[in-house]
Amino acid sequence: MKKKQKALTLISLMLNLIFILGIESMPVKAEPLSKSDGSEIKAIKSDLNVDAKSALLIEPSSGKIIFEKNSHEKLEPASVTKVMTMLLSMEAVDSGKISLSDKVTVSENAKKMGGSSMLLDTGEVRTVEDLLKGIGIASGNDAAVAMAEYLAGSEDAFVNLMNKRAEQLGMKDTSFKNCTGLSAEGHYTSAYDIGIMSRELLKHPAILKYTGTYMETISEGRKSPIELVNHNKLVRFFNGCDGLKTGFTSSAKYCISATSLRDGVRMLAIIMGSPTYKVRNKDASMLMNYGFSKYSCKNVFKKGSNVEKINLNKSGSRFFIAKASSDLNAITEKGKDSKITYKCIIDKNKKRYKKDEKVGYCDVYVNGEMVGKVDLRSDRNVKRPGIFSNLKDNIRNVLPQGI
Repeated sequence: MKKKQKALTLISLMLNLIFILGIESMPVKAEPLSKSDGSEIKAIKSDLNVDAKSALLIEPSSGKIIFEKNSHEKLEPASVTKVMTMLLSMEAVDSGKISLSDKVTVSENAKKMGGSSMLLDTGEVRTVEDLLKGIGIASGNDAAVAMAEYLAGSEDAFVNLMNKRAEQLGMKDTSFKNCTGLSAEGHYTSAYDIGIMSRELLKHPAILKYTGTYMETISEGRKSPIELVNHNKLVRFFNGCDGLKTGFTSSAKYCISATSLRDGVRMLAIIMGSPTYKVRNKDASMLMNYGFSKYSCKNVFKKGSNVEKINLNKSGSRFFIAKASSDLNAITEKGKDSKITYKCIIDKNKKRYKKDEKVGYCDVYVNGEMVGKVDLRSDRNVKRPGIFSNLKDNIRNVLPQGI
């Protein structure tokens, strides 16, 4: 009888173990998603409990989605709309179309905007940088409209640019009606599309100087200084948070596109339709912490390190060393074997290569997916051999050694 009970107990334990292992080894449900470049990424489902209507967690360097909840649901974004406003502004700055020191005169239309404000006056002159601070820190609707009018002539014309850029980026769930995020019929986007435009904005890291600032005072040219306080409290209370944008209206509820950087790893969390700002911040923090627990940063190249020897003749006697122009890191999943490879693309049309000039670039891959790119520079002055030098090399190669 005792042997029978032991046998039954052993069978029961084995069945439980098989059941547990079966759950652990079940394939994670995944669905293909398209990045803006048309390639596919996979959205990993998770049991994380998010109270908002919609949510998304992204590792932005690769675009890999770690968590999603109703990420394509079309919802009001409130002031998270300003991610696109800031993106168009930063693209104009970084392309040289405008500069941070440009002077912008505030219109009556900009001044009268409701909602959150930078408290600008009609006729007041502010720099582009001041307006970016007003948008990124205080979520100023007046600053957003002033910037829109400066870039496109009118807010309506700027909104056309917003929708055109959204289409270029593959934001299929989006329709912008203004540059501020104030409630308007037909003004909507999705967590997925916010993720796309937020990733694009992160390609302009100078914006983080503003979105990552908690408090700022602008006093030049004013009797009463402008005191800016960031609506994104995670900037102050969450380790590594430096952006990007919060939003709230009574119909949209509480929204955020939040990003943080820790130990070389960046996470991007989007929350839409959260019932309170505390729940929004809690969920965004939980998602980013989850992401940080899953990913780590590996250095591939240090600035100035040798990447590849580039031979300019068959004998290898004439060459240069391609060096990395900056640090390059790869983000990899913890606990998984990650094969890091790279491919150098060198400009072969140059007749001579000068020391420290750009000679090409290097694409870096993790498990076959491109995760980064670094420019390459020559370590010396060297001239590509001519016809006669190549002929000498060819003759030398066909002659027996010792002749």
